[in-house]
Amino acid sequence: MRCFHLFHGRWTRLSVLNVAAGALAAMASMAAPSFAGTVTFGAGANQFSMEFVTIGNPGNAADTTGIPNPAGSVGRIYDIGKFEVSRDMINKYNATSGTVKISLYDLSSGFAAGANGPNRPATGISWNEAARFVNWLNTSTGNQAAYKFTTGGYNDNIALWTSGEAGYDLNNKYRNSLAKYFLPSADEWYKAAYYNPANNTYYDYTNGSNTIPIASAGGTTAGTAVYGNAYSAGPVDVNQAGGLSPYGVMGLGGNVFELEESSFVQGNSSGSSNRGVRGGDWYSGGGGPVTLSSSIRQTIASTNEGLIIGFRVASLSSSAVVPEPTSMAIFGLGALGMAYRTRRKSKA
Repeated sequence: MRCFHLFHGRWTRLSVLNVAAGALAAMASMAAPSFAGTVTFGAGANQFSMEFVTIGNPGNAADTTGIPNPAGSVGRIYDIGKFEVSRDMINKYNATSGTVKISLYDLSSGFAAGANGPNRPATGISWNEAARFVNWLNTSTGNQAAYKFTTGGYNDNIALWTSGEAGYDLNNKYRNSLAKYFLPSADEWYKAAYYNPANNTYYDYTNGSNTIPIASAGGTTAGTAVYGNAYSAGPVDVNQAGGLSPYGVMGLGGNVFELEESSFVQGNSSGSSNRGVRGGDWYSGGGGPVTLSSSIRQTIASTNEGLIIGFRVASLSSSAVVPEPTSMAIFGLGALGMAYRTRRKSKA
């Protein structure tokens, strides 16, 4: 297994960081995947909608066969964007926010016609810029900002939330716990991509299988992903990015790589830390289709703007919040059940 370092779309091999840790056994809900709903942001001609899918099964056990290790255990129900953030959303943010503007990579030169289309994924955006967009999703709807910026530069790093501030979370000093919208953490992204709630099993790929998805140039056919295409083709529309994950999320594998909230070493202890990136892109020239798998995670500086990198948004769910499984107290709720650890099926 290996991982790569992304720098403006170019790859450099790094040694894999494996964190040896035992997965905490936890009770997992057997609730079926559900549709969370559509949320509208902006106003007038600059209004846009974002569709969310609920990621249930709180307290699921972690996967110990992928990267990072362990990964994927989330102690509460949350929602995640069904699609990657589009160029149209960023353009309308720029027209509405009145604050720090975000620039997109211009794909009009060297790419197929339509590569700058409004429904193509927003690429060329750094982690810091994505965080500012997410903050606006919060503040424009009357919610607490997720990330703490103390300076006004468009690509300045965040500051950490401190213990004296409302919403401080000792376990994640990046994210204010009162925020409704945020970038998905490494575990939140991993669970949405590789976990199948129907059988409490993790798989190697986002199609709910240990077999590499069928390469596609676009569409919504089950079991496909957008990869293996010419670099000049560019990414496809976010709602045409292949089949869905078991939870019903599109494009987690292929089309464009996606930013995680979490730092690459997962400490979330410095605003300037490199961040995790994963999921593969439309051509996968740097590592082939294996870049779509649960065994590959990349790293990028918080200020770097990758041509093949986009992002999606996660949010608090309207469903009941379940405490994080950090103690045995979860077994004192009076529910009948057995704690267990899921195990991935053998690879194809």
